[in-house]
Amino acid sequence: MRAVGYFVEGARKDGQKRSIGEQNRAFLDFCSRQGYEVAGTFLDTADEPPGSGGFPQMLHFLSRADRGFTVVAVDSLGVLGHDLGQAALKLLELERIGVSVLLAHNGADAFRTLVDTWADRGDGTPVSEKVRSAMRRKAVKGEVLGRPPYGYRVGPRRRLELVPEEAVVVRYIFRLYLQEGMGIRKIAGQLNEENVLTRRGGRWSMVTVRDILRNRAYLGHYSRFGTTVTGSHPALVSPEDFRKVQDRLQSRHGATRTRTVQPFLLSGLLYCGKCGNKLIGVSRRQKWETRDGEQKAAVYRYYQCESRTNQNSCAYNTQRVADLESRLRESLREGGQPVTRLRRAGNVDSYLLDLHSQVDRVEGRMKRNRRDVEELVADAAHGHITIERMKMLGADLAGDHQDLQAELAAARERLHAQQTEAERARHLDTIRERAVREWEDLPFDGLQAILREVVDRVEVDETDLRVFLRS
Repeated sequence: MRAVGYFVEGARKDGQKRSIGEQNRAFLDFCSRQGYEVAGTFLDTADEPPGSGGFPQMLHFLSRADRGFTVVAVDSLGVLGHDLGQAALKLLELERIGVSVLLAHNGADAFRTLVDTWADRGDGTPVSEKVRSAMRRKAVKGEVLGRPPYGYRVGPRRRLELVPEEAVVVRYIFRLYLQEGMGIRKIAGQLNEENVLTRRGGRWSMVTVRDILRNRAYLGHYSRFGTTVTGSHPALVSPEDFRKVQDRLQSRHGATRTRTVQPFLLSGLLYCGKCGNKLIGVSRRQKWETRDGEQKAAVYRYYQCESRTNQNSCAYNTQRVADLESRLRESLREGGQPVTRLRRAGNVDSYLLDLHSQVDRVEGRMKRNRRDVEELVADAAHGHITIERMKMLGADLAGDHQDLQAELAAARERLHAQQTEAERARHLDTIRERAVREWEDLPFDGLQAILREVVDRVEVDETDLRVFLRS
């Protein structure tokens, strides 16, 4: 068993600042007592900008497939943040990659300690307990809180009642999945082919179909704030059929959940030249038997039109990952395939103003993300949800936080670099040349960040590749 030490300059424990030396000694004592091998240590200074420094380096280290059984040991919750909200976000980011965090002085689980500390704060929780109590009282009565699920509307006494035309679609989806054995993607495609629209008048995707198949509201049960009211509204599926659907969903999920997900370099940049939808990364595992009877297996990676994947509506536009990434590299090389440089309307000042607005928008989204995390922890602290449930719901929020941090860092970097049009051009040409020159040597995250700064979008249609550069 291995342990990683994480230290923060100026972190507090019991109200007192702890030096890096004190944090390190506590970590080494922990490893000695618990029998852990020291796998490494990571440090953040007090003035470290968000999204950089020791913590992201530690995340990268712990994300390696060969890390083995490794825990993170910290001197106190204060190492993880100036307040419990910051600490919760870092814990969720580590939990997201399957790493537990322990307190060095007693070996206690940091997540449990965080929730207990939050509960002890009393009125310091971010959401009023009075408001939550009132909402829970309504939930106990079966009164609808929030948007009703597809197939229902809010009726008298705020109870759910059927929307006949939507209810037919829900029953149809369950029948296609359970009785006809269709997969989620094929169901979405069938609904779109039959011109069945979603509640908002849009097309069906794998996500919308999956959410319907998982929603327990169709059993006639209403659940909110840890309270479940059975028989609160008309059911659309029997308990037996619903159980069979969940068993099938779980079996399909369980067969693939242990696979290591390898990210795709060009995610978010590629667009289908046929329909305009995004191209997304797809991995397919194929097995075959040789003439000698030997079993073989291989994983093939593609960029494929999102419309075909989720809605089964686009012509088969698929590109091998290695081929497409190589073509993009050559397009960015001087003298390679011509590229289109984006032209922005307005002067430099208006462009800088736009960048400031981007930074403000991302910071606002980060604040909302932080509030959502705090509400989850408060729910766990007050016993409304279990800690495991909080971890599961918080994993997506932690992922969103990481994405927002990267987006904010990139926006601030662009703001810093883009002082004049000439300076912006020089900066972009410099990093474009670096990407081409060091393509195979740059770390994945570093190369991806450069490409997202240099490239606005890439349109792909069979052998055609049209690259739009930022300017």
